[in-house]
Amino acid sequence: MQIIRQLSALRERTRLIREGGKTIALVPTMGALHKGHMALVELAKRQADHVIVSLFVNPRQFGPNEDLAKYPRSEEADAARLAEAGVTVLWMPPVSEIYPEGFATSVLVAGLGDVLCGAARPGHFEGVATIVAKLFNQIRPDVAIFGEKDWQQLVIIRRMVRDLDMEVELVGMPILRDADGLALSSRNAYLSEAERRAALTLPQALQQAAAEIEGGADIAGALAAARERLLSAGFGSVDYVALVDAGSLEPLEALDREARLLGAARIGTTRLIDNFAVTPKNSTTR
Repeated sequence: MQIIRQLSALRERTRLIREGGKTIALVPTMGALHKGHMALVELAKRQADHVIVSLFVNPRQFGPNEDLAKYPRSEEADAARLAEAGVTVLWMPPVSEIYPEGFATSVLVAGLGDVLCGAARPGHFEGVATIVAKLFNQIRPDVAIFGEKDWQQLVIIRRMVRDLDMEVELVGMPILRDADGLALSSRNAYLSEAERRAALTLPQALQQAAAEIEGGADIAGALAAARERLLSAGFGSVDYVALVDAGSLEPLEALDREARLLGAARIGTTRLIDNFAVTPKNSTTR
């Protein structure tokens, strides 16, 4: 595996891959790799001839009171795992290579980026869309792999690709969970033992609400009950529990199309997100 930190070297490497008639799959990450990330890599290997993993803790998607400084970093261990997995290139640039002096351009996906997590984290998805657009321009992958745990992010990137006519296929990877049901996340490392136990209420409450809604229960009541269950379990605050259209993120008052039940809540100093598919009874995809 080649570790590259300068854009000129990255472009030369990808040029050689394409001239050889081979395809490229990109897995964007912020490092602190866990089993979920490695599953993305394995999926990428089935999608293309070469896999490039980016490792960049993007300062533009962190707010002023968020965890940029303490975000977990383990570059050496991450590089070893990726090399063992057969990754072709680890793109690990310094901030100055991504955002050189005078950088002044941002990518904003209007409407989709200012609701849900965007409302709780102003500017977050503008930072996400900007870095992903840069990665797509730098690497020009044939395929890019994203986890479905951040469903809103995946919807936003899909819209950006469509609106800007980007020639990249997006593939979503279903959420990977620990044996107890908690979605894998780099931020799980922040949780104390007690918080880790209480955090299980997030997937449990969402899954229960999804089942109730699929069974015909009142949507507003099911969402309210899930929020109350989280607060009772020790979550300090609930940013949202929402049933939305799976493609547009439009809030739903009736289960009349493919939907996602999304939740975000804070326990201790850690903000966790999760989601579950919610399918109408008459759907042909069931």
